Amino acid sequence: MAVDIRVLIVDDHAILRDGIRSLLERHGGITVVGEASNGQDALVSIAELRPDVVLMDLSMPEMDGLEATKRSRQLFPDVKILVLTQHDNREYIAPLLRAGAAGYILKRSGGREVVTAIQQVYQQGAFLAPAVARQVIDDYQQRSGDSAPEASRVTVREHEILRMVVDGYSNKDIARKLDISPKTVAVHRTNMMAKFGVQNSAELVRYALQHHLL
Repeated sequence: MAVDIRVLIVDDHAILRDGIRSLLERHGGITVVGEASNGQDALVSIAELRPDVVLMDLSMPEMDGLEATKRSRQLFPDVKILVLTQHDNREYIAPLLRAGAAGYILKRSGGREVVTAIQQVYQQGAFLAPAVARQVIDDYQQRSGDSAPEASRVTVREHEILRMVVDGYSNKDIARKLDISPKTVAVHRTNMMAKFGVQNSAELVRYALQHHLL
């Protein structure tokens, strides 16, 4: 039997929280377990409710989303943080990924994309909205530094899969695009995580970006 994904909504605008709750509650497989209006309250709610995914805003009073993400990762490492924000600037994205956010999606995204982001963060451990992924990739590609030693450890097929992982594709989507089985994709993911000493897809994405593997 499928288990609902337990979601906590964190945003300082009540009308937006209501809209997100309404959207998610219309979708089977997701249960909204609570709401919070700032980062401090979010940490209390996470401790009490133990959600699977926290939909986290950035700009909030008392404690912003970046600080709340950092503290949540320290206190509740199993809880996945999906940032939902209007900001698509590089200066916001990189610090959140370093802080441990498992995903980043924009408020201008459609409802279907928000649901998909929650599902992928829960199931695969990572999601970046396409527009955000493109910016992050461009940013890291433009930075100076020699990527050859790390890049040489990635096979051609792993590189193809890694790029799609960073772009937010699921194993099933990657398998369909590359005409291979989802099990083969999972094996490649596992091999890459073992090579780089990371534990999940979110860490794999951060490692790939930090070491210019793309």
